[in-house]
Amino acid sequence: MDGIDPAFKPQFVVEHRNRGRMAVWVVLPMAMLGCQSYERAPLDRAAHRAAWHNRTLSAADLGTFVARLDRAPAQPTSELDLADGVSLLEGQLVALVYNPDLRLVRLALEGAEAGAAHAGRWVDPILQLDLLRITESVANPWVITPGLAFSLPLSGRLSAERGLVEASLTVAQLEVFEAEWDLRLAVERTWIEWSAARIRLEETERFVASLESLASSTAELAARGELARTEAALFELERSQRRNELWRLGGEGADAEQRLRALLGLAPDAPVVLTPTLDPVHEQPPAAADTPSTTAAFDLLEAQNPSLARLRREHEVTEQALRLEVAKQLGDLTFGPLYESDAGQGRIGLLAALPLPFFNANRRAIAEARVDRTLAAAAYEVEYERLVGRWAAARARLASYTKQRVELARDVVPLVERLLQDSTELMRLGEGSSLVLLESLMRAHQTKLDLVDSRASEALASAELAHLIGPSSVGALTETAEDLE
Repeated sequence: MDGIDPAFKPQFVVEHRNRGRMAVWVVLPMAMLGCQSYERAPLDRAAHRAAWHNRTLSAADLGTFVARLDRAPAQPTSELDLADGVSLLEGQLVALVYNPDLRLVRLALEGAEAGAAHAGRWVDPILQLDLLRITESVANPWVITPGLAFSLPLSGRLSAERGLVEASLTVAQLEVFEAEWDLRLAVERTWIEWSAARIRLEETERFVASLESLASSTAELAARGELARTEAALFELERSQRRNELWRLGGEGADAEQRLRALLGLAPDAPVVLTPTLDPVHEQPPAAADTPSTTAAFDLLEAQNPSLARLRREHEVTEQALRLEVAKQLGDLTFGPLYESDAGQGRIGLLAALPLPFFNANRRAIAEARVDRTLAAAAYEVEYERLVGRWAAARARLASYTKQRVELARDVVPLVERLLQDSTELMRLGEGSSLVLLESLMRAHQTKLDLVDSRASEALASAELAHLIGPSSVGALTETAEDLE
């Protein structure tokens, strides 16, 4: 550095040791004490893979997990018994513990909680240092001005920030609750679909077994000339077609079981026995004239549906966001002590700054926040209309499937049973027709499949209705949040 007085360095050290430099060396270490350090956390893929494939279901572990949750499960944990297989109700709890998508949602909530714990803090003070050198030849050519600037949020920005973060945290909590509620429905749907596929497969296997002996008997009769070959061929054809159908039914059942295991967070080869059922886990709502009025149902839906609860809180988030942007119009007052050393002469003063909302005034952010609030209100209204439509459709399906099941059990099943008994008895007496017997067997088999399908469809519609109405416990999550409005 050309032109610098060679006596500069010792002069600076001697004359300013207790002034500007002392302030820097005292304040900076104190500020650094509050800083955090960085540590790497690499992926441990081998450990995760081993833990996932070796995962076992333990009622004690599940109970411990549920005890840590703020929301109780649908059933007491003391009744969990996984030794005799996993039921639908137990499977829903397993999914709440191990489902991978739900794990991500809960981790997102932890991030929101971590952010909320540090919301509304003051802006860190700014340590500034101006260093000027007088170009003229003077005994002490340096002007040193250290200062410490603090931000004073007179606009109410910090309070608005806390309100926004608290509302956002409530939304994150409701997102977890909504994801748990949706997962229960997904498990119930897939469980019923898998159960129906498995029951259809087992029934078809029994039907094929009965056709095996009949096909052999009719083939022998045809060989002796006691039965037309065309009639014997019909038995053989039906047996071959049903055998081929077993491949499709087996594939459908295997696919549904693997989708179910994925929802439960289990590996495909996990040693877990699932118990099939076509019964919903909740009390089945009435389907016809006994159904409560639509107005009462809509009131429950609006009050308890997790999606609507989340959207109400998201609207509150936009309210708090608009409040924050309005508070930012004025900006924060910046002030602090100031020291200046000019040619060896010290001065003490005060620095202060306040933005004036003349040109910008945060107009763009305020305008966008107002639109976001309108959009959030519209999102709630649209979702309400969509859910009401889904509820009406599910109610109509439940009514029709219930009537179908009742009529099948009341009218069709007795007729088919009587036809099968009569045709079997006539064949035993040598007076019946093999074609009538084959038709009776086919009708009986199809009636059983129709019963399985109607029962499964009824359970799915019932589960949909209960899911749309939502749990009464959703109100506990919103009571505290409503106080913020």
